[in-house]
Amino acid sequence: MLSAKIRVVSDCSETVLSALGPESGRILPRTKVTLHNEDGNAVIDITASDTSAMRAALNSYLECIRITEDIGNITR
Repeated sequence: MLSAKIRVVSDCSETVLSALGPESGRILPRTKVTLHNEDGNAVIDITASDTSAMRAALNSYLECIRITEDIGNITR
């Protein structure tokens, strides 16, 4: 099993957790994702059974984080 941890240190970390909540609830056969708040930061823990699944999960979550932060910057 492969594992990765993404820590989002940002003014938008609560928004990131809210935005990614529904995405993390999806059942994927080769990937497990959990979200939590740690010291005011959004933390995304990803485990995957192979490198292709890990790459896909990382790309998906990093893109969602980028979009959420872009929207936060626009609306401020």
